[in-house]
Amino acid sequence: MKHLFLGLIFLVGLSAIAQQTTETTIKQRFKTELEKENIKSGILHVYSESRGINIQIAESKEDSISIDHPFYTASITKLFTATAIGILKDNDKLKFEDKIAQYLPDSLMNNLHILDGKDYSQDLTIAHLLQHTSGLPDYFTDSTNDESPNIINQLLMNPNKSWSAEEMIQFSNERMTPHFVPGESYHYTDTEYVLLALIIENVSGLSLDEFFKQHIFQPLNMHSSYVNLKSSSIKNKLPIVKFYASQYELSSLKSLSADWGGGGLVATTHDLIAFLKAFNNDDIVKKDTRLAMQNWTNETKGMDYGFGIRLVSLGELTNTDTNLQLIGHSGSTASFLWYCPQLDIYISGSLNQLEASKSAMILVYEILKY
Repeated sequence: MKHLFLGLIFLVGLSAIAQQTTETTIKQRFKTELEKENIKSGILHVYSESRGINIQIAESKEDSISIDHPFYTASITKLFTATAIGILKDNDKLKFEDKIAQYLPDSLMNNLHILDGKDYSQDLTIAHLLQHTSGLPDYFTDSTNDESPNIINQLLMNPNKSWSAEEMIQFSNERMTPHFVPGESYHYTDTEYVLLALIIENVSGLSLDEFFKQHIFQPLNMHSSYVNLKSSSIKNKLPIVKFYASQYELSSLKSLSADWGGGGLVATTHDLIAFLKAFNNDDIVKKDTRLAMQNWTNETKGMDYGFGIRLVSLGELTNTDTNLQLIGHSGSTASFLWYCPQLDIYISGSLNQLEASKSAMILVYEILKY
């Protein structure tokens, strides 16, 4: 018995040493990423209850930041907007297969999707919007018919402009052309998530930020989360971590109001991981709703898309023999929120730089290999 006890102590000691070595390696890898010239700050949180992992890092070359500082999550917001639709579904307020015309005014629906002279506006469903299969153009990044700047290029041109949801839909409607007939292909677009946010507001009678607060933030004790330019966090009063496009700081621009239902969420890693854990455990939406949201369609090599949620097959993406997968979402600011089911690890953070999105994915993959 004594030898068994000593053996157990030895094994526990080895495990602790191995874990400490892994944490040191991860911190060093993250430090190497932050040494890149274009990266000004970074936040990283690696968590696994089953594996006893809780690594938290926050560093900045310019300001003093901590893991408790909220950051701009960009398109991670889509997972929240889609979940809000799922909550309404669970409360029998709508169905994924419903036509969006049931929930939006004629002023928005009129000529919303006209392709080759045919009007498909009345054919659009909530599921089309959730899965980027509507064919609608993206007001943010698609080219305009008249070669005028799209909205992402207008952020710095008109930094003090406050965009309304209706203006963004109108911009897409008047200056861009749909890509395909609804349901026939895939095209990632924020236009759909503005429409989804409007559906949430019209069905619930609450603003999007208030819906998030009442149905997601408060129940999950997400006290650091809010919708940029629309609300404030429940408790956390720390300022948002600055983020950049090239050398231009975007964090304080009023024109970021153009990033709303598809990208306006501000949160901490703690809040994001709490959300994804609750989502995976069916604590936010029912199991059948979660599974319906994970009905994947191909997005690109190594990536599939569900309803506001992405599946990454790292082996296919990196041309390696790994079987690791990621479920969650990433954002254009090099933000990320992932769960790796094979390792039971959650990983969240941001490099706060628009040009670093690819680097953020490589960073996540390399951390998981450790």
